[in-house]
Amino acid sequence: MSTILEQPLQPSSLPNSSQWLAGQGAGSWFWMGKTNTENQFQIKRFSSIGVLECDLIFECNESGFSISKPFEFTYLSHCASCTIIQDNLKFTFTIFNG
Repeated sequence: MSTILEQPLQPSSLPNSSQWLAGQGAGSWFWMGKTNTENQFQIKRFSSIGVLECDLIFECNESGFSISKPFEFTYLSHCASCTIIQDNLKFTFTIFNG
């Protein structure tokens, strides 16, 4: 039986707005930033110790997400797809294949 990895101390090398997403026996830090294109966002995933695992451009599959409002990364989130909750709504982000 694996256990949920509790949030470690945030590595100082990560952006302050990074969020911890705990998982079974592991976890990751996620960070999101806005690009210059509407509905496209830069998402970075880091290991628990701050090693960059992916840095990609994602697009939101639903309308209504605002990066300027509070949001929380949730499951399922990885380097190909991320799920975010905002205002009790789930938003799915997938890699931009422009």
